[in-house]
Amino acid sequence: MERLLDKSIVKAVEELNEDNVLMLVKNSLEQGVDPFYLLNLVKKGMDRVGKRYENKEYYIADLIMAGIIFKEVLNIIKNTDVFKYSQKMFMGKVVLGTVKGDLHDIGKEIFKGLMEASGFNVIDLGVDVPKETFVKTVELYRPEIVGMSSVLTFTVDSMKDIVDALIEADLRKDVFVIVGGSHLNQELCRYIGADYFTNDALKGVKKCKEWIEKIKNKEMQK
Repeated sequence: MERLLDKSIVKAVEELNEDNVLMLVKNSLEQGVDPFYLLNLVKKGMDRVGKRYENKEYYIADLIMAGIIFKEVLNIIKNTDVFKYSQKMFMGKVVLGTVKGDLHDIGKEIFKGLMEASGFNVIDLGVDVPKETFVKTVELYRPEIVGMSSVLTFTVDSMKDIVDALIEADLRKDVFVIVGGSHLNQELCRYIGADYFTNDALKGVKKCKEWIEKIKNKEMQK
């Protein structure tokens, strides 16, 4: 049954069938399926939407629709007891934004939703965010993690500028910097000065959890 459910939800998201996705998610929750498992299926469907966009089968409007579907699923899941419990298990604070020069927010929204579902408090700066805003917000909230998102290749320099600004403000050593975008690789991650890069939101969330656990373990050993 689970395999059939997997295929149904992933396919419905891929086909941008909003009503069917929401119906399947609601029915699955009523049957006791883990909400985080469902989020993972929706994310897989969105990955397929992204592939179809890259292959020029879908347009930007289709990507926006996929983002709307994800948000609606997340709103449903936020009302589950499991989700409410996870939020009580506070993991840490994250300052997140799409960097200066880029208005895309779908990847950021997916990462944000998954992080919130995992117990993180996400301070979302939105899109086209300059380095000054990142620095001021990090200074104000003192997060454990700074997340930067972009889709456009030329915004790599914007990411580097933000890391450099954090160093100049003496804030870099206190935060884990994670960058996300389909164009990123290990070489660009080093150029930016980030700690980690990812093209997969779930892997990014997992890495952030590992970082928080590492911090907690260090504090316990003091």
